[in-house]
Amino acid sequence: MKEVSIIGASGYTGGEALRLLLSHPEFTVKQVTSERLAGKPVTTVHPNLRGLTELKFSSSAELEPCDVLFIGLPHGKSQSRFEEFSSKAEILCDLGSDFRIPNPERYAEYYGEPHRAPELLPLFTYAVPEVNREQIRSGGHLSGAGCIATCSLTSLYPLFASGIVREQRVFIDAKIGSSASGATPGAASHHPERAGCLRSFKPTAHRHTAELLTYLPEANGLAPEVYLSATATAEVRGILTTAQLFVEASVTEADIWGVYREYYGQEPFVRIVKDRRSMYRYPEPKIVKGTNFIDIGFERESGTDRLVVLGAIDNLVKGSAGNVIQALNIRYGFPERLGLEFAGLHPV
Repeated sequence: MKEVSIIGASGYTGGEALRLLLSHPEFTVKQVTSERLAGKPVTTVHPNLRGLTELKFSSSAELEPCDVLFIGLPHGKSQSRFEEFSSKAEILCDLGSDFRIPNPERYAEYYGEPHRAPELLPLFTYAVPEVNREQIRSGGHLSGAGCIATCSLTSLYPLFASGIVREQRVFIDAKIGSSASGATPGAASHHPERAGCLRSFKPTAHRHTAELLTYLPEANGLAPEVYLSATATAEVRGILTTAQLFVEASVTEADIWGVYREYYGQEPFVRIVKDRRSMYRYPEPKIVKGTNFIDIGFERESGTDRLVVLGAIDNLVKGSAGNVIQALNIRYGFPERLGLEFAGLHPV
């Protein structure tokens, strides 16, 4: 059994990591930290775990050595505490944004501040198994991806990698639930302000654009151009990305099916959803709530060169903790589905 501890386990992503790790047969959760709630049961803030654990929060100063350390801290906090954390565990799994972008100049452009420890960036591997499996298998520490980036990148990667796209431009609209804002309330996430909203909160320059520019492959020798807009919804969980890109007129839906089968035919968590017989003809976030699946759909517009690609994930599972646990399964040689078998619920 591998011992795992979680820094910042009172937040949404840390709590989701705890939920998943408690049911994983190869991991045992040793400690969970929260400076604010030290000494209190984890079920104080994670009531869904009642009867499943008797763990209590401790302070990070009490952290003991373990095999794997999950870090669920706000943006910018992991950079300055790397030495402290790396002295406690062989593998760090950073659920935040500190080590996602290997290029410090691009990091500064999209995060509005310089990276304080750029020499650490090569020590982390981007944990999106569908596009980075071999690097995960042999790499160092793991950096969780942004939730919108995970959904968009996984949906689009085969199309760019295969060269089937005519242009390198892609336009993405991401609709996202409120849990992506984290557990700390703010004026915009206060329920009376958020309830019932369909709010465009980042029409341009969303931070996750940096990940797509970094990890989408070149198309026909040209670097990708990514135009991402983000819209907040009244849902708690879930992301639906709608991407528009352009292919040659000769490209058929059968060709697109073939590309996805070639790249994702053996992927344990990718489902291609295109079912005219079902009321759920395209990806739908509520169907993947609580799961590590990504559902991908597409529609080739007749008479034009436009291709619409849709992706749906749970932002806290496939978009965060579940993705990293899948990567850990790969690193340790465990079956990729281990601890991530939940199939979702219907109806919800």
